[in-house]
Amino acid sequence: MGTPVIDRIERLNRASAKRVIDPDVELVGNVGDGQLLPDELLSVHGLDVHLTPERRRTLAREEVASIFDNGIRFEAILEAGFALQIARSADLNDARITYLLHEMGEETRHQRLFQRVRQQIEPTAGNPFADVWIMGQIDRYGSAWIINHLPMLYVMVLAGEEIPDLLQKLASEHPDTDPFLAQLSRYHRQEEARHLSFARAMLPEIWAKATTSEKVAVRRVAPLIITQMFTFLVQPGVYETVGLPGWATWKAVNRLPERIALRQQATRPVLATLLDAGVVATGRIPRAWQKLCGVDAKGRPVVPAVQPA
Repeated sequence: MGTPVIDRIERLNRASAKRVIDPDVELVGNVGDGQLLPDELLSVHGLDVHLTPERRRTLAREEVASIFDNGIRFEAILEAGFALQIARSADLNDARITYLLHEMGEETRHQRLFQRVRQQIEPTAGNPFADVWIMGQIDRYGSAWIINHLPMLYVMVLAGEEIPDLLQKLASEHPDTDPFLAQLSRYHRQEEARHLSFARAMLPEIWAKATTSEKVAVRRVAPLIITQMFTFLVQPGVYETVGLPGWATWKAVNRLPERIALRQQATRPVLATLLDAGVVATGRIPRAWQKLCGVDAKGRPVVPAVQPA
């Protein structure tokens, strides 16, 4: 019998091998032609903007496409980090490596599904960062740093799974969400639950080997990266497709109490995992994590002005 961590990962390996879901076979279908998300799940909910039904339809579709765009790219970064971890492993028979191979296979299937739906939507939003050289350099070097440092990589795994998990939970449970999008959300959440379990199991032993610079980055920098990741799920160009000023609307959206409360609810499980793993300590939670998650130094939630829908 192995260690508790290995036993847990072996169970995850068996679960992943037992039920392989190919979305190209088992999730055939298309999103409809209408508004994919209800009004209360749009990013502008709570903002004083008045859109026609057709523009709300367009906005919902563009928001979903933007979120899937981010999902495809973010999961590619995680896969690159996992691949590097495999390449550097001294023992390729390790159960951890087996699970990484399972997870990479599952993530690429998710990406193909996101890509398929994005193609169906045919988004028109331009990305304001596409031609900004400095943003490209920041993204390149930031991604490379994350890929090469396991403590940051696994914290980003947690954030990259918890945030869409909440968004998809809300979408899948709402009766006005597009039926195929709701089905996709339920499928994705089911598989990502195993990915979260793996990251939680791995984090304590990864943290025990972390360097000082890696610990500083997780405690001070990771919350800033996660905040940016959340705010750019819906990028400014999306709002321009319905006649709204891109940057001004994007800034106003991310100041909304509803949007802040959603971010806090989505990221508190990440902080809970860090507390359990000894990454941060109750009573000494760094200010950046407090701000991200809406908690005090002891991890107690600061009551938000508005609860997410």
